[in-house]
Amino acid sequence: MKLSAFRTLNAVLRGGSFAAAAADMNLSPSAISLQMKQMEEYFGQPLFDRSALQVRPNAFAAEIDSVLQDAFTRLEALRRRSSPVVEGRVRLGTIEPLQVSLLPRLLRQARQRYPQLDVRPVRGRGVDLVDQLKSGELDAAIIVRPESGGSSRLSWTPLFREKLVLIAPPESTETDIAELFRQYEWVRFDKSTIGGRTAARYVAEHAPHARSRIDMPSLAALTALVSEGLGVSILPEPGEHLYAAHPVRVIQLGRNPPYRQIAYACRATDQDNRLVQAALDCARPGPGPGQ
Repeated sequence: MKLSAFRTLNAVLRGGSFAAAAADMNLSPSAISLQMKQMEEYFGQPLFDRSALQVRPNAFAAEIDSVLQDAFTRLEALRRRSSPVVEGRVRLGTIEPLQVSLLPRLLRQARQRYPQLDVRPVRGRGVDLVDQLKSGELDAAIIVRPESGGSSRLSWTPLFREKLVLIAPPESTETDIAELFRQYEWVRFDKSTIGGRTAARYVAEHAPHARSRIDMPSLAALTALVSEGLGVSILPEPGEHLYAAHPVRVIQLGRNPPYRQIAYACRATDQDNRLVQAALDCARPGPGPGQ
């Protein structure tokens, strides 16, 4: 049994479905299904309950994952202990929202795991960071992966998915999405971004009557505007740090909400570079959802 199958099982458990794991691992759902069937044959018992409409992992699947994740953690610790010292500078691009949600943890882990690794953060828009990455101005970037898969000149490693939610003014009471867009103006997430285009498709399908005069790329600004009662918005989940500063109502978009895929990108020629891989090691989410 290949170790990659166990990582796939972990992706299924984190995402809750074969489809979610397929998006996370950049594989087809049929490839995920095949790996899971091979694993069931290896262990000689089922790992999933297939009696319902949606395949659900059982307790044995969770037990296998728990054992393997502990083993992977110990193996990684051995690798770091026995590997040559990682020393040098990595210029790491990040999109603006990740400066708050991901970057502090990444930098803390870099200092703990690789004290001589100098990670230099660079903030920018996704398209600009990709250009800087291709030109050699950056060594790696944590960005939203394009729905098309992204440039073949780059190596893409999925990190986690950011689901989209609807946020509404704190004094609002309506729960129906279409009705909220009738009562309030649409404060739109910038359509030049991948997340903005994903949000726009959702609004076009569920509230085609929505009207908008404000189009902004900043999640913090959008959350602040909605908190002041200026409209409703669909955007990647802003997080508790923004909710505390700008209270809003958060409405989930069903069991399979739209999302954007956050990925670690580097030039294909640098995917074995020790410094680039060390930064990736620090960027990977821990056990459980990677938000």
